Amino acid sequence: MKTILLVDDHEDIRELMTLKLQRHGYAVVTATNGLEAILATAQSAPSLILMDVNMPELDGLEATMQIRAADPVNRIPVIALTAYALPGDESRAMAAGCDAFHPKPVDFEKLFRQISDLIEDADRNRIETASNSQGETEAT
Repeated sequence: MKTILLVDDHEDIRELMTLKLQRHGYAVVTATNGLEAILATAQSAPSLILMDVNMPELDGLEATMQIRAADPVNRIPVIALTAYALPGDESRAMAAGCDAFHPKPVDFEKLFRQISDLIEDADRNRIETASNSQGETEAT
């Protein structure tokens, strides 16, 4: 079962999203701000992170940059979520290291496609990287 880290400072959103994700067969770990997200990423090694952009303590984009800096090789896919989508927000999210952008209110059909596609791509990249590493080891 794939695990998704859901990061959002609003309890009602975390509860709704958790239920929807669990119904789609995902295990869910939650965090309420960017600082908790960094810790939860290290502890739970999720398959994907759903990261709210606007949060107290540490916003989602800064948290994403710190997660990327901590482990640039093992790229966990990150989808930025925001209720306040303004022009330029998507490009700022991508520059921070997010893999996709999704405005709120959430279009769950689209979001589940994004999740599935990103997890499949990450799994494929991990397999290719492991295969390439094994080939290099055997060649030496």
